[in-house]
Amino acid sequence: MVETLEILKYTLPSLIVFFTAYFLVKSFIINDQRIRKSELITENQKIITPIRLQAYERVTLFLERISPESLIIRVNQPGMTSKQLQSGLLSNIRDEFEHNLSQQIYMTHQAWEIIKSAKGNIIKLINTASDKVKPNAPALDLSKTIIEIMMEINKSPTNIAIEFLKKEIDEFF
Repeated sequence: MVETLEILKYTLPSLIVFFTAYFLVKSFIINDQRIRKSELITENQKIITPIRLQAYERVTLFLERISPESLIIRVNQPGMTSKQLQSGLLSNIRDEFEHNLSQQIYMTHQAWEIIKSAKGNIIKLINTASDKVKPNAPALDLSKTIIEIMMEINKSPTNIAIEFLKKEIDEFF
């Protein structure tokens, strides 16, 4: 019995010191991991933020370039038929979209869906206008019809998408 008390007299304080040290070291390690993770996130944000802003800039430029007014000026050439203009407009939209396809990585899913929706609505608008004009009519007739349809719409699909992108960028800052 005396031997057991002697052993406990030495082992019990040792166990208390061991468990105290264990929990202190464990707490220190967890806190250190938390700090490192926070620093890593901060460093990543320093790298990602400029890239994300650049993606939003590029997509905004894409939306401006596919706006019907901009497209017509860029694609229309003297002597074109409405069918040729329609084909040129749609081809230009497709090329612009494919050129900016990789930007979706840096954007929210909702922003990318709105951009795709704007592109689809512009294509639909061009096709609707094309249905109202004869294929062999001068390209000017298709241009006028597209502009007339745009005037009937409250907000163009590209403007809606650009406004959404601006709101989303404001949330970053």
